[in-house]
Amino acid sequence: MGAPFLIGEKMTGGYGAADILHDCTIAVEKGEIAVIVGPNGAGKSTAMKAVFGMLTLRHGQVRLDGEDITAFSPQARVAKGMAFVPQTDNVFLSMSVEENLEMGAFLRRDDIRPTMARIYDLFPVLKEKRRQAAGELSGGQRQQVAVGRALMTQPKVLMLDEPTAGVSPIVMDELFDRIIEISRTGISILMVEQNARQALNIADKGYVLVQGANRYTDTGEALLADPDVRKTFLGG
Repeated sequence: MGAPFLIGEKMTGGYGAADILHDCTIAVEKGEIAVIVGPNGAGKSTAMKAVFGMLTLRHGQVRLDGEDITAFSPQARVAKGMAFVPQTDNVFLSMSVEENLEMGAFLRRDDIRPTMARIYDLFPVLKEKRRQAAGELSGGQRQQVAVGRALMTQPKVLMLDEPTAGVSPIVMDELFDRIIEISRTGISILMVEQNARQALNIADKGYVLVQGANRYTDTGEALLADPDVRKTFLGG
């Protein structure tokens, strides 16, 4: 087995003096869905932000397709093919849906229309509402705009922080279906998710973090079947 396509290896660090992550490793292969779950305050979002370069690591490194990108800024990582969708404030509310998508293509110099057409195929409601301000959309639709805008960068890795936070169960299922579709195009998905059971259900790989450290790492299926994981983290 070669090295994973993207890996944050033995990451230790946090914000300021206090370490939130302790020797934490997160990896995802091409076209895989990797999910980070765990209790509140476990360092899930921090682990993903560390992989994206949003905090300084005291120890450990991040590699993308074999290249050490530990010292790269988030902007430099975007140029390398990483896209990050934060949990909140992830759309331009006063701009139309289409303008939001166009903003995602700011680094590109080629024709963006084929990519936009694919995003409208993936999220038909966005095509229907493309002239509408993103601020007028429902929470689930806004989330689709945020994911669509990230896809406009043509990423190799799509990172999602709590993509289903605050949406209804039906919208959550729809979003997860679209995430599976995106991964089938060869894009790696790294996702932090509170809805652990549902997320592990679609995950090729799952990471259960506790206090910033890896507690369990396995396939989504194996973690769902593990009695300790079920009892401690999935409510039985």
